[in-house]
Amino acid sequence: MAEALAVSLLAQRCEGCGSELAPRLLTCPSCRKLVHGKRLTQLAADAQAASERGAPLEALALWREALDLLPPGSAQHAQVTARVTALSQQADAQGLAVPLAEAERKRSGMPKVLASMGAVGLMLWKFKFVLALLLGKGKLLLLGLTQASTLFSMLFAVSVYWTMWGWSFALGLVACIYVHEMGHVASLRRLGMKADAPMFIPGLGAFVRLKQVPVDEREDARVGLAGPIWGSAAAVVVVVAAVLTGWKALGAIAHAAAWLNLFNLVPLWQLDGSRGFRALARKQRWLAVAVLGATWFATGENLLLLIGGVAVFRALLTPASEKGDLRTLVEYSALVVGLGALGWAAQHWTGATAAL
Repeated sequence: MAEALAVSLLAQRCEGCGSELAPRLLTCPSCRKLVHGKRLTQLAADAQAASERGAPLEALALWREALDLLPPGSAQHAQVTARVTALSQQADAQGLAVPLAEAERKRSGMPKVLASMGAVGLMLWKFKFVLALLLGKGKLLLLGLTQASTLFSMLFAVSVYWTMWGWSFALGLVACIYVHEMGHVASLRRLGMKADAPMFIPGLGAFVRLKQVPVDEREDARVGLAGPIWGSAAAVVVVVAAVLTGWKALGAIAHAAAWLNLFNLVPLWQLDGSRGFRALARKQRWLAVAVLGATWFATGENLLLLIGGVAVFRALLTPASEKGDLRTLVEYSALVVGLGALGWAAQHWTGATAAL
């Protein structure tokens, strides 16, 4: 009886009609009043203030929080979704998707040669700062290590791989997977979305659980391809280290990292490549297929045949974006070519082959 009374006292009631509300309701079933009306008003005011003082990413995060408190299909939900989409597109247009380079851009700006290259230049500019992050202090990379679930699952994964391939390969492989997953986390944070730190599952890699979902295909592609972009940068660092030191274990780690990131570009299920393909128009999908075929011909990497086969299926038989997204096509194509070449280089320059 005492427990039932406590639950009753803690039950939320509608501010409009006083009806008792279930925990997950967003509108009162009796009077249709928004359950979180006061909180929504405060979030809207805070978001507006953030926009006025020139903090669009803060405003974006606040509007996303408001979106979670609004019933899907309502007029208010549609209005806030439009605000989130506009701010997210603004972040893309202004280069806010790379806040780690914000201070540097204010001092020097993007080189004119790269700026004139449009989406290709943006891809190269982003990759430069991802490499700078990995070679610098990398505070964001330390973020996940402060979470017990991430740290202990990483240690467990290392112990499993250690028994199979030795400690050096195990540590390097898990580190590269971690960087890949933190790329997703970084992209989510830059777009104002909440997400947990990575969790490792030996044999399956790792995953990041989203607490909020992208509002459109473009955002989904940004988040999805951020992982392979960061993972590619990590693999480049390892390849360079392998060439400089002559340590074949590093070459094997780089080859495995390139292969795993390339595998994630398969446009299937919840893999990163599938997120990217959702944002591509049908003609863009066929261009991606052509890039896959050309890269396979140049490198002989048979994994590209699998990716290409699934890409052909997606181009022929699944719904495609009407407008498409050029930046997604450029990033996906650059990843295919770069990872194909990186895997080849890791194997031939260092004389090492991945154990996977």
